[in-house]
Amino acid sequence: MAKIPARKQVNKKYTWNAESVFKSTKDWEAALKAAIDDIPNVKKFEGKLGTSPETLLEGIKAIEDISLRMQTIYMYAQFAYAVDTTNQAAAGMVGKAQGMAGQVAAAIAFLNPELLYIGREKLEGWMNGNDQLAVYRQSIDDLFRQQAHVRSTEVEEILGMTAEAFSGPSSSTSMLVNADFKFTPATDSKGKKIEVTQGNFYSTLLEHPDRKVRQSAFENYHDKHIEFKNTLATNLATSISANVFSMRARKFDTTLSASLFNNNVPEEVFHNLINTFQKKLPVWHRYFEIKRKALKLKDIQYFDIWAPIAKKRVPVSYEKAVDHISDSLAPLGKEYVEVMRQGCLKDRWVDSTVNLGKMNGAFSYGSPQTHPFIMMSYTDDIGSMSTLAHELGHSMHSYLSWKNQPFAYSGYSLFVAEVASNFNQAMMRGHLLKTIKDKNFLISLIEEAISGNFFRYFFQMPTLARFELETHQRAERGEPLTADAMQTLMADLFTEGFGPKVKIDRPRVGMVWSTFSHLFADYYVYQYATGISGAHALSARILRGEPNAAQDYLGFLKSGSSAYPLDVLNKAGVDLRTPQAVEETFAVMEGYIDRLEELIG
Repeated sequence: MAKIPARKQVNKKYTWNAESVFKSTKDWEAALKAAIDDIPNVKKFEGKLGTSPETLLEGIKAIEDISLRMQTIYMYAQFAYAVDTTNQAAAGMVGKAQGMAGQVAAAIAFLNPELLYIGREKLEGWMNGNDQLAVYRQSIDDLFRQQAHVRSTEVEEILGMTAEAFSGPSSSTSMLVNADFKFTPATDSKGKKIEVTQGNFYSTLLEHPDRKVRQSAFENYHDKHIEFKNTLATNLATSISANVFSMRARKFDTTLSASLFNNNVPEEVFHNLINTFQKKLPVWHRYFEIKRKALKLKDIQYFDIWAPIAKKRVPVSYEKAVDHISDSLAPLGKEYVEVMRQGCLKDRWVDSTVNLGKMNGAFSYGSPQTHPFIMMSYTDDIGSMSTLAHELGHSMHSYLSWKNQPFAYSGYSLFVAEVASNFNQAMMRGHLLKTIKDKNFLISLIEEAISGNFFRYFFQMPTLARFELETHQRAERGEPLTADAMQTLMADLFTEGFGPKVKIDRPRVGMVWSTFSHLFADYYVYQYATGISGAHALSARILRGEPNAAQDYLGFLKSGSSAYPLDVLNKAGVDLRTPQAVEETFAVMEGYIDRLEELIG
């Protein structure tokens, strides 16, 4: 059986630069204690922010300071746990960090109610006379936009205190599936066993050329989730109930409107996506049939989507991937590329190792006090290169936002986050499809684009968004969310999506929802699909050579949350209020399918 190394056996060169954040866990503990001890210094401003513009500014600065420290402390613990979920010390750190974050959230909850009490007219006068306060004009404008849904100081404090409790179902599920689950090994066509882990399931086993490996890995992986389906369903149902509670506490009509309201996104954006996705399903059905024929299969199943069509696997080392990505993003300028390369090759932004206990998937995470770190499992292939490009899009978005915006706007919404990540992938493919001649490389590149990126973002995520909408609506109506109900709903939605020529293993496909931790962030998944749409619309401008397209895009990356998401994107050159970008991205996918047909004959 192929063995996956323990965390302590991996090369430090390919691990995240934890010591650049805290030199030791002892220093982390000290920082956590100092943050908790400093809470009274923030609470002393409660009830006094309206005294004068100077007091207001001082109070905001104190809140920002403790919030920034909290973000860094929390990030360090979460990242340490993500790279090795078997590390009990790291798991304990996450618990401590969550407790600290809950205390901080409760302590600073007085800010918004007091700003509302001061009133917009008075605040406008203060901002007009104080340049430092004027910086907060966008955030104050957003606050008064949300005024109807901000509660009293006492209620806001209670809602802040629920953060730790409401994180329980997500934490429980993460511990269960990442640390406790032990999967039955996959078996190849010769009877050899291959270990199944969260780290190698998608990146290695479902992309394996041996169908027996793919099938056995898929079945064993999902059978473990079926074994614990009641626990997993209860956790998700509890999380959905928490969303319904928050929706009602803040006086929204639906969980969808509550979630989209935060980013000032109209519900039409969500429904436009879902409607266009359903309308364009024949594009997917065409691809599934082409893939079935290319693989010479009588019937194609879920686990065949990632199967390689290319006759030869093309290896891509981590360092070579950095070269390809850098060359692809040259239109964004020398500074962008140099910062990114140094982060990858010198400053250890990327934890790229494959090791036991490493969390499934990939993400970019940091704070304005740290590097924009990346967690992933790099496996020397085109898929890993694409994932690295994706996460570097997030990291460079963070880097430029942190560098160009004050703390108040240093973050950005989930709605725009997936634009930057998918943009990098779109640019990379545009460059490599023009410059690489190797047929196997090109087939693998297009396959990664469709089976990897597009299938996840433009098929799985819209389908999960439909699942999420229905489960939330059932919860809002008071209907029970049982494991069997979730399993049936998921199987029905995927059956519709795949069409009549894909064979569906309903019990296992029906558990796909339980493999996506994203569902614990309400109405997150649809933003993957809007994100990939915005990304292709913006990258197309640069690839076509439109004047100022690169500068417009860099302006988007530097904007952080200094304006509403749709406005920031519109300024960069894409309007997601209409379905046009979604339709254009389906056209890009059709172009990839045409090229694939040409390459495979």
